[in-house]
Amino acid sequence: MVMNMNNLYIFIKVAETMNITNASKELFISQPAVSKALKNLEDMLHVRLFIRDKKQGLMLTDVGKDILKLARQMQSIEDKIYQIADYENNLIGSTVKIGSVPTVTANILPKVLATFRLQYPHVQIKLVEGSSNQIKEWVEDRVVDMGIVAAPFDSFESEALYTDHIVAVVPEDHRLSEENKINLRENQHELIFCKSGQEITLDKLYEKSHCDLKNNLIVQNTETLVRMVENKLGIGIISIFSLASQPHNLVVKAIHPPIDVDVRMITHSFEETTPATKAFIKAMSQCTSEIFDSTATAQILSKIIYIKKTLALH
Repeated sequence: MVMNMNNLYIFIKVAETMNITNASKELFISQPAVSKALKNLEDMLHVRLFIRDKKQGLMLTDVGKDILKLARQMQSIEDKIYQIADYENNLIGSTVKIGSVPTVTANILPKVLATFRLQYPHVQIKLVEGSSNQIKEWVEDRVVDMGIVAAPFDSFESEALYTDHIVAVVPEDHRLSEENKINLRENQHELIFCKSGQEITLDKLYEKSHCDLKNNLIVQNTETLVRMVENKLGIGIISIFSLASQPHNLVVKAIHPPIDVDVRMITHSFEETTPATKAFIKAMSQCTSEIFDSTATAQILSKIIYIKKTLALH
């Protein structure tokens, strides 16, 4: 029995869109051709890949979900074969699929992408944003070639990018502006969080101090958080790295309990990634090191480290 790879890739596209019409448009083939490819694949495998539900539309069966994972592995292997063949031609025709948390997308990836495209102008980049948990699912299911996530990293292979530190920010005339640190539990009802870092920060905060966070403000981005704090709406809780990218006149304070966030690149296997993905990972590591040596980040980081050392002596 010889597998028709074209039918398999049509199946992948339908599974991604869960809509035959949309899949046909993205594949530039007719809807009947898509339907026929799915039927041929199901007939060959003697299984149902989809359930056709009147209300919810297409739904993958359990065996369909398992086959989808394997199909993506096969597609990845085929991509790797072509990329190895094209490597001497500067990775022409290659694609890298990346999943990234918003903080990294906003503050690191612009420089990485610019650097990477100068060296590999013919490589296509597909970028999707999500929470760390979403990205780990995408890596697991091989929707993306690599992910950029915050700890924990589960069973994936990982490569360190940086360790971020969560800090508090207040206006200069705030009642806590002269304190060495801000106790999160004591001030739990005044905290403002940034959504892009909410998932990992809130989990760690609850784990360490069991704060009640139900009524706290949660904003979409760093700029909004800074504006909220400047208008004295609360105490901003944000990562050093995110804060360094936003101009402000706020006072930066260490927090108690301290919260550090490790950020890494993850994949099933760095050794088995495609040549284009390997090249991107290398560019990612180099650019991140350069960015974290920048003056703004280094100044804030050195201040927080000094505060932590001072507190440790008392």
